[in-house]
This record gives sequence, structure tokens and C-alpha cells, in this order.
Amino acid sequence: MIEIGQAFGAAATLIAARDPELVGIVLLSLRVSLTAVVFASILGLPLGAAIAVGRFPGRRALIVVLNSLMGLPPVVVGLLVYLLLSRAGPLGQFGMLFTPAAMVVAQTILILPIVAALSRQAIEDAWQEYREQLRSLGAGPLTAAATLLWDTRFSLVTIVLAGFGRAAAEVGAVIIVGGNIDGVTRVMTTAIALETSKGDLPLAMGLGILLLSLVLALNAAAYWVKEAAQRRYG
Repeated sequence: MIEIGQAFGAAATLIAARDPELVGIVLLSLRVSLTAVVFASILGLPLGAAIAVGRFPGRRALIVVLNSLMGLPPVVVGLLVYLLLSRAGPLGQFGMLFTPAAMVVAQTILILPIVAALSRQAIEDAWQEYREQLRSLGAGPLTAAATLLWDTRFSLVTIVLAGFGRAAAEVGAVIIVGGNIDGVTRVMTTAIALETSKGDLPLAMGLGILLLSLVLALNAAAYWVKEAAQRRYG
């Protein structure tokens, strides 16, 4: 217990002193995860809206596949991206393996199905409510999808925040494609795993505290957005 208490105190000291190594790891983690969320949102939100509003052959099968992909094993995604970006792979010429860009690709693949599937459900619920009204106004599928994306924007914000939380907590895929290189691709989750195995508890605990704080902040933000929407729109 004394050792744990001392490690916790040392971790708090590292955070308070803004230890350069700790700050660098946190900033890289945020940069990678935020970039992945932006790409996943750009692709996933329109995809979810298109599936929600559109009616086409194979739609149900696509929804089942999309929902299934929400449970993609991170290590499998990491392996797939590794094979794509390795020198022998089709994208090896770009030299992206063991770089932050490779981690962005892996995280984007992981959270894209989450953003698309959850946004599809939210927008489809709104479509069932406003479908006749939108059709009476002459709105086509594209206009209806865009309108519903805006109408459900508060729900979509919580979905995007959930995607960011998933990306920030990822370790399996990013350690495969990033290599956990000190100062280059070492993010919070991979650093916690490494420092714990080395016995460097203060740094591991400091990063763990910050990661937990980030998750709590995301949940608080999602709750605040939902409450604000309910107060404004009833």
C-alpha cells in the first residue's frame, strides 16, 4: 500500500509539474484520436444518413454488417492496416507504417462503423417522425438526409464523443501499426502498458489518471449536450 501511495503521489507530481514526457504523450494521443474522429465523422455521418433515408436492395444486410463491424477486434484491425502499410503491402510505398498517420488510419477504421451505425439509428428514428412532412415539402433523399443531420445534431455530437472515447482508449491496433516508439508513436494507452511492465508506476499512473479524466470529461460533455438539447427543444 505504501508503494502504491508513493507512486500515486509521484504521479500527481508529474501532472502538476507538467512533465515534458507526459505532456508529449498526451498531446500526441489527442492529436491522433481527434484526427481519426474527424475522418470517421466526415465519412460515417453521411453514410448513416444515407442508409437511414435511402431504400435500396441489400439495405438490411448492410445494416447488419455495419452493426457487426461495431465489434471489430482492434488487433485484427491493426493486423489488416499493418499488412496494407508494410513494405510488401499495396500502400507500402507511402512509408506510413510506424507513424502517427498509421495510427489514425487504424483508429478511423475502428470507430467509423460506430459513428455510422449509431447515427443511422438516430437519423432513422427522426426520419420515421418527419418523413411525411419532408415529403410533403418536396424534399428528395439528399435534402431529407441533410435536414435530418442538422435536426439530430445534438444526438450526433454525443455519438461523435463516444467515438472519440473509443479511439482514445484503443491500445491493440495502435501498438501494432505504431510500434510504440518513444517520442514518435507512443500514446497514453500504449505508454501505460509499457511503463507498467517496466515497473515505472508513477508515469503509468499519471497517464492513467489523465485518461480517466478525459473519459469522464467526455461523458460529462455528452450529458451536457443532451440536457441542453432537451431544455431548448423540449
